[in-house]
Amino acid sequence: MTIRVLVADDHAMVRAGFGALLAAEPDIEVVGDAADGEQAVDRTRLLRPDVVLMDVRMPGMDGLRAARLLLAPPGGQYRPRVVMLTTFDLDDYVYEALRAGASGFLLKEAPPADLVSAVRVVAAGDALLAPSVTRRLIEEIARCRPALPGAAPRVQSLTERESEVLVHVARGLSNAEIAAALIVAEQTVKTHIGRILAKLDLRDRAQAIVFAYESGLVVPRSDLPAHGNWRTPS
Repeated sequence: MTIRVLVADDHAMVRAGFGALLAAEPDIEVVGDAADGEQAVDRTRLLRPDVVLMDVRMPGMDGLRAARLLLAPPGGQYRPRVVMLTTFDLDDYVYEALRAGASGFLLKEAPPADLVSAVRVVAAGDALLAPSVTRRLIEEIARCRPALPGAAPRVQSLTERESEVLVHVARGLSNAEIAAALIVAEQTVKTHIGRILAKLDLRDRAQAIVFAYESGLVVPRSDLPAHGNWRTPS
């Protein structure tokens, strides 16, 4: 399968560099680019890429607003997977994008291999999140926010085991680690996660982690630093 990608960034050199890097991969096709959020929305809807690499900060319509428009189309229309590109890992825009349904984020200074891996991971339907990175970003911002109103009934719709799995997901465990902790098969964990996403009307693991903290199901730890120098691994 060829993965169709659109790159949105206000710097021409970034667009050209990312485009050339991705185009060199046999399973990736760069179908277009955009210099701002408005272009990103228009060209994404026209070209229908599988994955959009979206810069957070762009002139005019920023990447957050563009991501929201693409991830919440009217009438259940075409919706791409969006990876946010950012210079700062502790970025409120990134948090809001994850909340809106972006599949993850990538630091612009990450190694080239991480960019290629990100496209493949997201295209395969997984959330691009290094749990130790995205979880800490969410904890850092969620601790400053009130609990999500109306979340209690949604949490109560989960079975005891589903709640337990969601807590493990929010704490950064992989499916294999959750399976080991609960002494069940990894496929069973995948089934639970699928049911959790369906019951809570969430798109992927990234949104599940955001919900777990905002609903109060998981409480942010108090031992995290105010700032960090975290990296998204390959």
